[in-house]
Amino acid sequence: MGVIVEETEEPLVPPTNFSMVDECIYRSGFPDPENFSFLQTLGLKSVIYLCPEPYPEENAEFLRSNNVRLFQFGIEGTKESSGTIPKKTITEALKVILDVRNHPVLIHCKRGKHRTGTLVGCLRKLQNWCLNAAFEEYQRFAGAKSRTTDMRFIEAFDIGRLRHCLYNIIYQYQRYGSKKRHLLYNEESIQQPLIKSL
Repeated sequence: MGVIVEETEEPLVPPTNFSMVDECIYRSGFPDPENFSFLQTLGLKSVIYLCPEPYPEENAEFLRSNNVRLFQFGIEGTKESSGTIPKKTITEALKVILDVRNHPVLIHCKRGKHRTGTLVGCLRKLQNWCLNAAFEEYQRFAGAKSRTTDMRFIEAFDIGRLRHCLYNIIYQYQRYGSKKRHLLYNEESIQQPLIKSL
């Protein structure tokens, strides 16, 4: 005689184009309510939203109830020949990604292709990936809709200024000679990202 087992847990469904970028850094398309259970398993502390449109109330409530901080960087969706990606916005978003106090973090736009792919491509340059590997990753998520303007932006993005900022401004050692070393975040020396409090 067989045993009937009822499934009481709902299935975990990741958002479109979901993937792990690095330890505690994830990327995806826009999460729907059916993805919320999956996102809870990640233990997110932050979400980086790359669209200019207001965050939907249902998603904002999910973030509030799970104590997740929303960073909104409103980058307009662009077509191949129109618009430019704001370098300053990408730099500010990268600072949020690199601040481990924001981890685990999810980066998303609408489809998880172009804006997210461009930001991740710039992160890959900072991680010393060769351009071919960064472009291959971008194209894997963008598919047939890869944009040469995004790849040109990734190629031209100057990571030197960001490295300098990270090494000299963001973190400094406090109590160098003591057994207890702390990383101190210098709030006053950083341009504040566009943060939307929920």
